[in-house]
Amino acid sequence: MMMHFAIFDQMERLDTPLHQVYRDRLALLEAADQAGFWCYFKSEHHMTPLDTAPSISTWLAAVAARTTRIRVGSMVHLLPFYHPIRLLEEIAMLDHLSGGRLELGVGRGISPREHDLWGLEPELARDRSEEVLEIILAGMTAHTLDYEGKFWHFEGIPLEVSPLQKPHPPLWYPGNIEFAGRRGFHTLTAGSVERVTETVTRFRELNGKHGGDPDRVNGAHPGRIGLNLRVLVTEDERQALKRARESWQCFDRNLMTLWRQAGITELPGNPTADGDFDKALVLGTAFAGTPAMLLERLEGYHSVGIDLLVLCFDWGNLSATETRRSLDLVAEHVIPTLAFDDSTAA
Repeated sequence: MMMHFAIFDQMERLDTPLHQVYRDRLALLEAADQAGFWCYFKSEHHMTPLDTAPSISTWLAAVAARTTRIRVGSMVHLLPFYHPIRLLEEIAMLDHLSGGRLELGVGRGISPREHDLWGLEPELARDRSEEVLEIILAGMTAHTLDYEGKFWHFEGIPLEVSPLQKPHPPLWYPGNIEFAGRRGFHTLTAGSVERVTETVTRFRELNGKHGGDPDRVNGAHPGRIGLNLRVLVTEDERQALKRARESWQCFDRNLMTLWRQAGITELPGNPTADGDFDKALVLGTAFAGTPAMLLERLEGYHSVGIDLLVLCFDWGNLSATETRRSLDLVAEHVIPTLAFDDSTAA
């Protein structure tokens, strides 16, 4: 039983001063780098307490400067929010600044309120996203950009910087198994073993059916699927459950702030399970307990083909101390048992 371990992060608002939040998180990621985590993924959100580091490229550059081995990735860059040329330049810079460690996640964003507050039409999010994706896929491997679309027009634009990784960094698309599987993106999933089994099976079917299509974004490489799980790991199960239930309420408030401002109180597929941590445990989107319990939990996922575990250590109002202890326990008791040797990392 072997897995790669990664981290997913949103950097929710805390009572702690913001500069200290940044310092604490960078220290955490230095520890993760030394502990052998394969990748660090950061989400992008705007104008919400869910994300206190909304400039994802700025943040990943800081992470790259403080680490040496762990890969750094977006999960995701919100494509409609970018000028395509600016995004192409940022991608290339990040790949070089990280020494070729960039993993590039893309998507359109699921919160209509974020688009609206940014001055974008939510109903055009899909079309904008698809167009920007076309442009960056073309631009990452070109010296000059020509493009004619609904939203963007470029003619003979010189592209002076390109990614270090060739033809481009690995590409990820979470939240849509059909699109990811058909186009060859790597992706993430979450949920119970039963649900994940269905998702992995469908993802493999799509990769097999479309493996030879010319528009596959990662070339001949088969799409990779990882499991995303929010965790709180302690030496005491009862303590973990008590603290997790408290922090989960804050996570729900942060995640749902913009939705509730828009009059949406129930969100289909809400990862907080409407603020009910015990329900989230049953659904398989959260975990609280000891390292031994986490090891047992992972057995079922590995049996259905999951070899990448993407853990979210920081959610709600968990303190930097709690988050660090959780990561240290995984590094000490879980990774040595389950992890691939670093030299085999994809």
